[in-house]
Parts: sequence; C-alpha cells; structure tokens
Amino acid sequence: MGKVIINSYEEFEKLVGQQIGVSDWLEIPQERINQFADATLDHQWIHVDTERAKVESPYKSTIVHGYLTLSLLPHLWNQIIEVNNLKMMVNYGMDKMKFGQAVLAGQSVRLVANLYSLVNLRGVAKAEIKFSIEIKDQKKKALEGIATFLYYFN
Repeated sequence: MGKVIINSYEEFEKLVGQQIGVSDWLEIPQERINQFADATLDHQWIHVDTERAKVESPYKSTIVHGYLTLSLLPHLWNQIIEVNNLKMMVNYGMDKMKFGQAVLAGQSVRLVANLYSLVNLRGVAKAEIKFSIEIKDQKKKALEGIATFLYYFN
C-alpha cells in the first residue's frame, strides 16, 4: 500500500471508516531512548540504565519511554499520508490513549491508522485518526488512541 495523497476535503471524506495505511517498521535503539531522556529530563533507570535493567527490570532490558513512542506518531504518519493544498495543520488533541505493552530497547514499531471521522468546521477539516502503534513480532500493541488534527485547506 503506497502513500495516500489527499488534495481536498472531498478526497479526505472518501476515507472515513477506512484504513489509511501502515507505516514502515522503525527500530528504537538505546541511543534514541537516551536522547529522549536528555530532551525530557526523564532519566528513570528503567529507560537509561542498561546494566541495572538487565538485573532488576521485569523486562530484563531498558524500555522506551511511553511518550517517546507517542512522539514518533508524526514521523510515522508522514509515511502514510500526504495532505496537499494546506495553509497549515494543527495537532488538536488525543483521546482514549492507552499504553498496552512496553517497547524494549532495540524493538521496532509501526503505525496503523484509520480515518475514524471527518467533520467540516467552517472550512476546517477536523480529522479523528484511530491509530495503533504495533511492536514487531508481538501480539499486544504498544499504544492505541485517537489523534485529532485540524487541516486548514486553501
């Protein structure tokens, strides 16, 4: 499945209730976890202390910050869809977000996205995207929720 190209509200509307796409797998190495810890000042040992995690963590490994997993959404989303003819796009909110399983350092994740709803708010397209971030070779998802974006078409 290739990248979905949207040029208008009407084209977007045709996707309501359908899967928009699936991103490529993205590996999350320890280096990225450490960089996220530095950026967010969240240096909890379960994320950054690989030796302690091997011994004390129930996962026997460091784990990816939940918010790091969430922060990958824009990158993965851009692999799935391209929306043209925009003045701007705004992140509007997150609903029903739930972390289902920890992502271990070195595992790979991908995004699966469905257009849950689309509403025209006086010329602004309010898109609710039901998403899940899957972990390669795992049954449980890392993260699920509904992301809401506002698309301001020209």
